[in-house]
Amino acid sequence: MIIETPMCAFRSNLSNTRWPITRTKFLIPLLALLICLSASASGTTVQLDAGSEKMMKSPDVAFALQSAQCSQAGVRLGQLAVQKATSPGVKALGQQMIDDHSKAFEKLKLVAADENLALPESLNAKDQAAYSKLLTESGDKFDRDYVKAIANNRKEQIKDCRKEMKKGKDPAIKEFAEGTLATLQINSQKIEAIHSGA
Repeated sequence: MIIETPMCAFRSNLSNTRWPITRTKFLIPLLALLICLSASASGTTVQLDAGSEKMMKSPDVAFALQSAQCSQAGVRLGQLAVQKATSPGVKALGQQMIDDHSKAFEKLKLVAADENLALPESLNAKDQAAYSKLLTESGDKFDRDYVKAIANNRKEQIKDCRKEMKKGKDPAIKEFAEGTLATLQINSQKIEAIHSGA
């Protein structure tokens, strides 16, 4: 038995409503999950609409969500560096991370709005742990650990952008990845130089 879900109509209503992206953050995936669980319990097959499947399965969406959290981490950790770093170079790096990641997040929000995609505005578990750790540190130890965290995150971001550019299917998200990669690569040598000297 095939159940046609009313998700298309629901998404149509959302697209005509000027809700902030964060209000619909978990709404579509949650409804899709509830439908799947209900159908599973009754032994039926669920046919999701294209938008719901995209939210649930798309590697492009996964990249966009990861990028959003990465941007949030870059800004939050950068703010800590501006406040707490003892080295002028590390303070400057923190400000640059705030600027770069804020711009990236604003660009990603425009892409997400066109895609009806809800972006997270919180840190993932790993970045939250790094933030909490840095919050308790000071002096040279803070500077070293901050630069190390940024250098490691930068490597992961570059890898993720390259993967999205190579394997992504969504043109708008691939274009975002390409632009982000260019910025990441420009600053990588500077970060590595500070990291090596830290």
